[in-house]
Amino acid sequence: MKFVDLIKPTAVKVVSATSSKKRLLHDVSDLAESAYGLSAPRILEALMEREALGPTGVGHGVALPHARINGVEEVTGVFILLERPIDFDSVDRQPVDIVFGLFAPEEAGVEHLKALALVSRSLRNPGLCAKLRANPVPTTLYTILTAAEAEKAA
Repeated sequence: MKFVDLIKPTAVKVVSATSSKKRLLHDVSDLAESAYGLSAPRILEALMEREALGPTGVGHGVALPHARINGVEEVTGVFILLERPIDFDSVDRQPVDIVFGLFAPEEAGVEHLKALALVSRSLRNPGLCAKLRANPVPTTLYTILTAAEAEKAA
């Protein structure tokens, strides 16, 4: 599995300001709807249910909200870079500015876990996160995300 299989250029966005974690999850849901035609209310509900189990802020300014959702055909993702970090109840209590939302079919066991592992492993790389933070243009962010794997493979 590769980033290019998870995300398309229209699923990358820079958000100048968001007021809260809940508002950010709305933004993630709306982006999933516009990029993939998924139901924003259904996505939001699933993300809120998942967050109730435990926060998906993984530390170092990164959050990986994710959910299995009835009606989703394949594992897909959205990426949001926040110009101003917000509190996300992260494990390290640091505010979040890099958000990768991941959505999978309800029955997608291994594929969902592989995608989550790929995104988590990639966004733990401080160099990659620094590049993302330094380039607040959606097309550039998409290129950075998809090129990171190509560099590792070379």
